[in-house]
Amino acid sequence: MFEMLQYEFMQRAFIAGLFIATLASISGTFVVLKRYSLMSETLAHSALVGVAVGLVAGYNPLWVAVVVSILSAWLIEYLRSSFSIYSDAILSIMLSGSLALAVIIVSLGGAFNNSLFSYLFGSILSVSDEDVYTIIGFGSVSLIFLLLFSKELYFIAYDEEVAKTSGIKVKFLNFLLVSVVAIIIALSIRVVGSLLIGALMVIPTVSALQYRVGFRNTIFISLFFALFSVIFGMSLSYYFSLPSGATIVLSVIAIFILSLVINKK
Repeated sequence: MFEMLQYEFMQRAFIAGLFIATLASISGTFVVLKRYSLMSETLAHSALVGVAVGLVAGYNPLWVAVVVSILSAWLIEYLRSSFSIYSDAILSIMLSGSLALAVIIVSLGGAFNNSLFSYLFGSILSVSDEDVYTIIGFGSVSLIFLLLFSKELYFIAYDEEVAKTSGIKVKFLNFLLVSVVAIIIALSIRVVGSLLIGALMVIPTVSALQYRVGFRNTIFISLFFALFSVIFGMSLSYYFSLPSGATIVLSVIAIFILSLVINKK
């Protein structure tokens, strides 16, 4: 464990990975409770559009991914709140459209290379100092918003209509939540990959919910599962030369299966 931390690239990967795990697990609790789990996958594909644009145009892919992901989140929430369209239908449409657009941009720009591959599946070696600073900067702001409005967000997730009648600014907080989720997902694709980040956001929370210990304890358990999965997954990735994103996701799936077995009635 300590041997691999002697390398700077592993230090950067662990800093980014643990920070992402914290953000993903906390935000994932609200996403799952709102039955909005497909949102993470949809925004991950939207972030991939930003990555493709960044690679083709020569801009920092991570920054462009953040912008495109936020705009997509706002569009999804606007369509959900303004039109009589089911949430899962909107997410499915956006997911398919984003992936198709990303493929076209990459094809036209000839940018399908190892750099794009690392954004698809995650890569420890690809995490740079700039990426770490970006993740910590944007991530800290996102975490502050989640903690400041945690009670209101929980109330909205539990019953949106009652929250409206109670004077809570539901529309504003919904836009805030999807914006935070969009930022977290865009920041995560360096470590976990756009095709796998949804698992890190959803599965720890679903695993924690199996223990039925209340909202606050569910967040703490979900956080522990996510952090452990990142540490264990990255360790496997280093020692066995495996893709970091895939090992992290398989670790959290193993935790989910174990949670199901432990809590089986």
